[in-house]
Amino acid sequence: MTEKPLTHKQALAAVIQALGGTWDTERAVLALRVSGYQPANDEAAGKEARRNLRELADGGLIVRPDSDQAVYRLA
Repeated sequence: MTEKPLTHKQALAAVIQALGGTWDTERAVLALRVSGYQPANDEAAGKEARRNLRELADGGLIVRPDSDQAVYRLA
């Protein structure tokens, strides 16, 4: 039986939980690329990373301590 690959959101969540620290778009893009995401270009990579960070924040895994900055940390 083959395992279903992780979604981008699941892969990013696993990396954030493993590494901790603060997470911005650039760090999230790197984590997604390491986990196998191959974006069409840098703009698409940033858009995907930001979308996943927002979804993880909405789900309560991470928080955005400063509403003026798009930087997140574990909740």
